[in-house]
Amino acid sequence: MAMSTTRKVVLIIGGILLGLALIVVVCAAIIVSALRGNRPSIRDNSVLALKISGPLPDYVPDDPFRRLFGAPPQSLSSLLTQFRKAKADKRISAVMLDIDMSEAGWAKSEEIRDTIADFRKSGKPVYAYMETALNKDYYIASACDKIFVPPPGELFTIGLAADVMFFRGSLDKLGIYPDIYQIGKYKSAADMFTKKEMTPAHREFINSLLDDLYGRYIEGIAKARSKTPDDMKALIDNAPYTASHAKEAGLIDGALYHDEVEKELKKRLGYKDNDELNIARSGDYRQISQESLGLNKGERVAVVYAAGDIVSGKSSFGGSGEETIGSDSLVKTINEARDDKGIKAIVLRIDSPGGSGLASDIIWRAIESAKEKKPVVVSMSDVAASGGYYIACNANKIVAEPSTITGSIGVLGGKPVVKGFYDWIGVTNEYVLRGKNAGLFRETEKFNDTERQKWQEFLGTTYDDFISKVGKGRGKDKTYIDSIGQGRVWTGSQGKERGLVDEYGGLDKAIEIAKQLAKIPAEQSIQRVIMPQPPSFFDQLMNSDDGDADASSAQARQQAAVLEAMPVDVRRALRYAQLLDRSRSGEAIYMLPFDLRIR
Repeated sequence: MAMSTTRKVVLIIGGILLGLALIVVVCAAIIVSALRGNRPSIRDNSVLALKISGPLPDYVPDDPFRRLFGAPPQSLSSLLTQFRKAKADKRISAVMLDIDMSEAGWAKSEEIRDTIADFRKSGKPVYAYMETALNKDYYIASACDKIFVPPPGELFTIGLAADVMFFRGSLDKLGIYPDIYQIGKYKSAADMFTKKEMTPAHREFINSLLDDLYGRYIEGIAKARSKTPDDMKALIDNAPYTASHAKEAGLIDGALYHDEVEKELKKRLGYKDNDELNIARSGDYRQISQESLGLNKGERVAVVYAAGDIVSGKSSFGGSGEETIGSDSLVKTINEARDDKGIKAIVLRIDSPGGSGLASDIIWRAIESAKEKKPVVVSMSDVAASGGYYIACNANKIVAEPSTITGSIGVLGGKPVVKGFYDWIGVTNEYVLRGKNAGLFRETEKFNDTERQKWQEFLGTTYDDFISKVGKGRGKDKTYIDSIGQGRVWTGSQGKERGLVDEYGGLDKAIEIAKQLAKIPAEQSIQRVIMPQPPSFFDQLMNSDDGDADASSAQARQQAAVLEAMPVDVRRALRYAQLLDRSRSGEAIYMLPFDLRIR
């Protein structure tokens, strides 16, 4: 007997619903398993195996949902927490640090070295292992007790190189004229679009940065390897090295394979030859809570992460660490920390080259408000420059590593004039205007004399407001801030000499100072309250952000996906172009003069 159409439909729908129900049950079981998880058993006299690789963003949440689809990207905070736990954990006797092409900046590298030095105070050794080492890899490794490279490995400690790219020639070919103006002798953020090579001022501060960073690099590794700075310079000038030659030069302690390094650790820790080395894997050890080791308890201190370009609206969080600082999101977080009576101080961790002047000022105002209720301390990461410095300048204290890139107190703005490009592709347009300056942001016309004067006056007023607020925040005269401003980029060391930074150190040092300002006894531990919590993998999967998700955030994710497919240099250029494009609507830009790459 033939089955009726209605019955077929019912059976099909029923089958689909049953299948969906089974999927939900299976997913729920997996999620519950991931959330509950069996805490790993760490054996006595274990070696904690850690790895450093990739960009190392300041913070990535340890999301159990993301673990279902692979390990989350490594973050600096996670790495340093592992060291902190291992120092307090009596079951951990040593750390094996695998360093694999670190893309962290110089300031983060310094912070890692400081953490390794602090860990070694416990008497526990750290052994570094690298298959191929570049400058920063070796800089980090030099803080360890011993350094090992396998026999076929190489050491490319060849010195530092700054890379600055210019796109004016490409724009000329496309018929695009960058009609951009900058306030400050050294403000050169637009130079990548307006010039084909460095200006004398640009070259001056690039050389100044390289001299400072190179001097610290030489000093750090020379001291660690018991050599003189002159000896180390000569060794660098003779690089690269094979593993055997690096050992002969005293740059490493052995040309050994990984299993041979493990044997060295067994001897160091008193194992018998036939004993198996107890290794605690990083992924397992992350599940050991700080609280179980007596850490992260006590009075609450908010640690607010602010990473990426500064924009108006909501923040965006990328799975690979690509982020933006949205003024709406960050102000909301600062206000929440301000109004939470259980939070005794706020530490704002900044890793930003700047961005929107308007958004920077709105964040600055939120910090002013928060300071009325509790201390605010800024911890600078790799970069806190231009707009990144603007949102730091009024904190009670500013802490930076000597290699942090900061300063760049200046302003720029303008518009791309695309008439030549339109002519090339056959597009024409006309304007009908009312008002003397109604055509200020015409995209096919350069500024006329009147418009140029008005625009430069606007930028001048904006710069004056910038240096006034820096002066107020740092307790300095505006004239003095202008003398060290002018768009000039400084290292943290140079910034401290000029009063832009108060103390050297990383996040731990900033928290220590926040404790002092909040009158929390030095011997008392504190609980770090991470804010804001980025959206979980499940939130992103479901396109939800606690009510904050909107069309603009979805568009940002789509743009990020397209950019990820492009070469790194193209992504850098488009990021700057996108920010400069905002000035067409009258917005000033506080941006680092370049995406500095010193390798």
